[in-house]
Amino acid sequence: MASLRVILSRHLGASPRVAGSPAAAAVRRFSTADLKKTLVHDEHVEDGGKMVDFAGYSMPVQYTKTGLHHTLSIIDSTKWTRENASLFDVSHMCSIRWTGKDAFDFVERVTTADVHGLNPMTGTLSVIPNEAGGVIDDTMVSKCHTKEHGEHVYQVVNAGCAPKDLKHFEEQLGKFGGDVKMEVLWDDRGLYALQGPKAMEVLQRLSPSTDLKSVPFGQSLWMPIEGAECLVTRCGYTGEDGFEVFVPGSAAVPVWRKLKGEPEVRLAALGARDALRLEAGLCLYGHDLDEDISPPEAGLTWVVAKARRDPASKNPFVGSQRILGEIADKSLYKRLRAGFISLSGPPAREGAEIETPDGKTVGKVTSGTMSPCIRKNIGMGYIQKPFNKQGTELQVVVRGKRYPAVVSKMPFVPTKYYKP
Repeated sequence: MASLRVILSRHLGASPRVAGSPAAAAVRRFSTADLKKTLVHDEHVEDGGKMVDFAGYSMPVQYTKTGLHHTLSIIDSTKWTRENASLFDVSHMCSIRWTGKDAFDFVERVTTADVHGLNPMTGTLSVIPNEAGGVIDDTMVSKCHTKEHGEHVYQVVNAGCAPKDLKHFEEQLGKFGGDVKMEVLWDDRGLYALQGPKAMEVLQRLSPSTDLKSVPFGQSLWMPIEGAECLVTRCGYTGEDGFEVFVPGSAAVPVWRKLKGEPEVRLAALGARDALRLEAGLCLYGHDLDEDISPPEAGLTWVVAKARRDPASKNPFVGSQRILGEIADKSLYKRLRAGFISLSGPPAREGAEIETPDGKTVGKVTSGTMSPCIRKNIGMGYIQKPFNKQGTELQVVVRGKRYPAVVSKMPFVPTKYYKP
């Protein structure tokens, strides 16, 4: 995941120092490697996608070929998503189906989700903690139902983390010993994100028999698209209304072509996706979350379901001792993820130090960019208490120079998650 920051720096305006870093060299070195490809890889190339190595996959960072329908700058693509509908290929992410009579208990062991408490065909954002209470990965967990598998858990994890996630799950399965089956659904299906205020209008038109107005954020349903039964979840990573669509492999290309051909839709890629999620105040694993950061430090206490907060639980989640301790006693952690706006100078990128006006280092930037929508330099990082409080005046250090900044409420752009 670390390569994304370097890739985006080139397209959003990087300093020579960043572009010439060892990480940037690593991106160039592996640019011709035998990368994995999603089922719509050739579609990206045909539509002018600038392909890069992302988590071992050849993925578009932007659509750049002059004269083609989907060609937009990252700034314009971000704005298009906020005003219309954008289609992202997220098939590089790893899907998992958990079945067996003890599947709910096992997923509750390895995440902070209240799987038993979820209504059928609903989901929630969660995290996969390690034994020390840090975050192995962030994840979506849904309770689903099919005729073939009955009631089961459908989970999505990040592509770059999937190998270690799957290894962790295998290790925990060995300790758990119940009736649980893990089925990995990865490179043989399509997974697409249709995001933006016109996303519902587009999907509704493609499946008139489905009433999407009654589907709230976080709910899933099976719906026909181009003759294929697709698992559609109202969710996303942009702060906008939107849907993620799980498509059987045989229909992956036809469904992609149908969606991208709708008049409200433009293709979008990694560049716009990162700007959108940062404007929405959302974490990027490997930057804003890692195995040393706990959910309370990250401002993600809410992903620990209230039903999972009993220290005497018969089925405690991995890492619960630290996480529940920090939820009960906020003095146990000294830093918090916070947003900030730079008042002058260039954007403060990952790794930049955050200081008080008199030069005391109190934090470090984990994500930063120029917001296409509010036209300000925004960022987030981990800041020591009490300097994390909204309105606190600070400064960021960019290439040896100090620029004023102020701690800001997140999201930077209002979110529009749909509720009927």
